Amino acid sequence: MDESYTSRLLGSVPAAVSEDKKANYYVPEANLQIFPPINGGDREWGYQALGSSQGGEDHPPTHWKGVFSISSYTQYFNVDADIVLDRVKSSLNPIRGDFFAKIEGNPDLYGPFWISTTLVFMLAALGNCATYLMNKRNNQKTEWSFDVNYVKLAACIVYGYLLVVPVAFYFLLQYFGSNTSLIRLWCMWGYSLFIVALSSFLLVIPVEFLRWIMIILVGSASACFVALNIKTHLEGSNLTAVVISSLVLQFALAIFIKIYFFP
Repeated sequence: MDESYTSRLLGSVPAAVSEDKKANYYVPEANLQIFPPINGGDREWGYQALGSSQGGEDHPPTHWKGVFSISSYTQYFNVDADIVLDRVKSSLNPIRGDFFAKIEGNPDLYGPFWISTTLVFMLAALGNCATYLMNKRNNQKTEWSFDVNYVKLAACIVYGYLLVVPVAFYFLLQYFGSNTSLIRLWCMWGYSLFIVALSSFLLVIPVEFLRWIMIILVGSASACFVALNIKTHLEGSNLTAVVISSLVLQFALAIFIKIYFFP
C-alpha cells in the first residue's frame, strides 16, 4: 500500500509525495464534456471527458443522476479571469458568431452564474432608482422607497429564463437530430446577458425616449449574439425556425426588462 494512503488511514499527517509519484495520479481536466455528467463510480469528479481514459478502462456511461451531484459541476467552474474576460468580450461582438468555437474545449458556468446574479441585483437596485427618478420628475414631493419585490421578480425572470430556455432548445435540437450540448447552451446564453447588465446603468436616465432607444439596441445586440451563434452551430441544418425563435425570445427578454423594471 502506498505510504501516503497508509498515513491517512492512521490519522497522521500525509507523507510527502515525490514528483514522480504525483505524475502518476489522475488529474481531471475540463475538456470536451458530455451532459448529463457521470455521478459516482470510480471517478471522484463525476464527469467524463471525451477521448480520455485511465489504465485502458472504459468510462462508465453517463446517466441523469449526475445532474443532482454538486461534484459533477466542479469542472464547469474551472476557468480563470482571462478566459472569462475573453468570453465577455466575445459576447459584445455578436456579428462574429464564433462563441461556440471559443468554448469548445472548456464550457463554463462560472461566467453565466455571476453575470446573471449581477444582473438580478442591478435590475433590482437600478430599477428602483429609475422608478424614483421618473416619479420625482413628475412630482417633486415623491419620497425614496425601495421595492423589495424587484429583487424577487428579477431573480425569477433572469434565473428562470437562463435555466428554462437553454433546456427547451436543447431538447428541441435533440428532437431535430442536432448533436448539441446543454452546458454549451447554458454558457452561451449566460454570456449573452452581459450586455444587458452593462447597459442597465444607462436605463436609469429619466428620459423615456432614450430608454427605449437603448433597450432596442441592447436587445438587438444580445439577440443577434444568440441567434448567429446558434446558426453557426447548426451550420448545414435547415432549422431557420429555431434560430428565429432564439432571436425573438432574447429580444422579448430585453423588452420585458424595460417595461417591468424601467417603466
